[in-house]
Amino acid sequence: MLNIVLFGPPGAGKGTQSENIIAKYKLVHLSTGDLFRIHLGEGTELGKLARGYMDQGKLVPDEVVIKMVEDKISHHLDANGFIFDGFPRTVHQATSLDTMLQSHDLSISTMIALEVPEDELRIRIKERAKTSGRVDDQDEEKINTRISVYLNETAPVASYYKEQNKFNGINGVGSINHIFTSICQVIDRL
Repeated sequence: MLNIVLFGPPGAGKGTQSENIIAKYKLVHLSTGDLFRIHLGEGTELGKLARGYMDQGKLVPDEVVIKMVEDKISHHLDANGFIFDGFPRTVHQATSLDTMLQSHDLSISTMIALEVPEDELRIRIKERAKTSGRVDDQDEEKINTRISVYLNETAPVASYYKEQNKFNGINGVGSINHIFTSICQVIDRL
């Protein structure tokens, strides 16, 4: 089973490339944002638990997020694999994810990190704001905060996968097709 962590800062192109990877390799898309929307919308027990934290203005604990991820995986154990899009965001989440996957005799195959200079990220995010409708794509201060949070909290996850020899950095600047070809070269070697 092919299990890929697609990684990179805001504006790196994860959404675009995850769609390409899913289409070619027939993987199940696993986005924690989507999982939250599903569980909250359907009023599941996990959704109610998450809502309780959110209503108090608190972050949903990693354990709840991992349970949502595990629920999705358990319904797709016959899949070709999973693409983890925007998750894990912290080293604690990465270790929790590994532990949960091991309980299902699964593991992360590779991390593919889209590497894009900060100046280019800012340009892309502002350009995306014209079509995305996302408020956080339109505000310079919010863009700076998102990049800062990524650098301080999320970027260390790359070191975690480097220590496991699962990290693959990809130049995220260039045409969508060129970047996708580079990603496929990594995946096809697995």
